[in-house]
Amino acid sequence: MVLQWGCSSSSQKSNSTNKKSQSKNVEKTQNGLTTFQLKNGIGPVTKAIHPGPLNKEMAARGKEIFQNNCTSCHKIGQRYVGPNLEHVTSRRTPTYIMNMILNPTGMTQKHPVAHKLLEKFASQMANMHLTKKQARAVVEYFRSINSGTSQN
Repeated sequence: MVLQWGCSSSSQKSNSTNKKSQSKNVEKTQNGLTTFQLKNGIGPVTKAIHPGPLNKEMAARGKEIFQNNCTSCHKIGQRYVGPNLEHVTSRRTPTYIMNMILNPTGMTQKHPVAHKLLEKFASQMANMHLTKKQARAVVEYFRSINSGTSQN
């Protein structure tokens, strides 16, 4: 009886291990990315950002950061060297945008949407070495544009 229990326990461990590896495989999707990564990008932001109400102070800081770091390639309301970022928050999650800002090379190499953008614009987005806090402020600026509360 003890021997049977030991075999059963071993078998249960094996089944548990198989279920874990199967769930990891099921979670993987296109290009070996998880569902989370497909939606939110690849980079240092590994938990979904849920901003809540617009923070106008943060948006003002984000606008300044954007103007100082991003306007040589991006314009609001028109295509330039990079994509038009007007309404970007309606096309991408805040987490995706932050990962694109913080990990542009990794995104264009591994994420299918970012890779297509690289092909379309034929220009690799520069890594401006912003902090997560700065990238979050830029996202808030983009949100303010979508909500109509910011002037360009």
